[in-house]
Amino acid sequence: MHFTARAHTNIALLKYWGKADTAIITPTTTSISLTLDEFYTDTTVWFDESLTTDKFILDNEVMTGHALQKVSQFLDVVRHQAGITSYASVISTNHVPTAAGLASSASAFAALAGAASKAAGLDLTLTELSRLARHGSGSATRSVFGGFAQWTPGDDTTSVGSPLLADADWPIQLMTVVINDQQKAVGSRAGMQHAMATSPFYDLWVKTANEQVNQMITAIHNHDITTIGQIAEANALQMHATNMTAVPPFNYLTDKSWEVILMAQELRQKGIPAYATMDAGPNVKLISNPADTEVIKESLLSVVSDNQIINAHPGPDIQINAGDSIC
Repeated sequence: MHFTARAHTNIALLKYWGKADTAIITPTTTSISLTLDEFYTDTTVWFDESLTTDKFILDNEVMTGHALQKVSQFLDVVRHQAGITSYASVISTNHVPTAAGLASSASAFAALAGAASKAAGLDLTLTELSRLARHGSGSATRSVFGGFAQWTPGDDTTSVGSPLLADADWPIQLMTVVINDQQKAVGSRAGMQHAMATSPFYDLWVKTANEQVNQMITAIHNHDITTIGQIAEANALQMHATNMTAVPPFNYLTDKSWEVILMAQELRQKGIPAYATMDAGPNVKLISNPADTEVIKESLLSVVSDNQIINAHPGPDIQINAGDSIC
């Protein structure tokens, strides 16, 4: 039977940057994120005994090589849990610029976990889906949940995502400034492990990031955009500092990225709360109040064009339906 899942991407306010265990994908720090309504992945899966291999179509293109291998390895986890051996067909549409620092792997593997588990006959809770999704992408643990979510370190059983504030129905938004939507030169997995292995400041990053967790949780429950933004911007810059102090160093941020980061600081000096956060890519997300959208956008247009600005708000939990579409 065919099942389709839609999972939304999330942006980490406290970053995931480094694996404690690369085999089962567990993190060195607790990360906290906001799921976004604007970016998502739709994935349809069905298992077919007549197939002799898994098939994967992404954005109307038949995938082979490494992309297919990653999906098949994930499906092996599903097959093991379900006690089946059939190969699967996977059709996925990504409404996220792939591999450009917008966490496309998070929505992709969360959606794959949802659709594949149902198609395999499993009936998983959101927590169990989060644990399954982690085997494809660490950040996918959080995309199972809407609103604010966290992912904690632990072992294969305990390292899962959980909701912090699912109904984020108060004024907060992320304005995504797409500096570059092309493939990154250094992938997230390689980048985080290189920083972890070679940056002399990586252990300090872990200590500082874990100390920011309770502060961030309190700010979220208090609906305190200013404190959320201050912590998130500091955390993001500290993460990128580990990359620039790695041996050899590497950098995701461009001159345009820094123009937007500095623009946010200038807006704050004018009394407008706007805070930058950046994942493993050049794109910048501005945490802000929807009431300030027009004045922030006016400033951004001095740096980028209108079609490079995408406004997003808190998004929902994963959706899973029988059939080939999300109704």
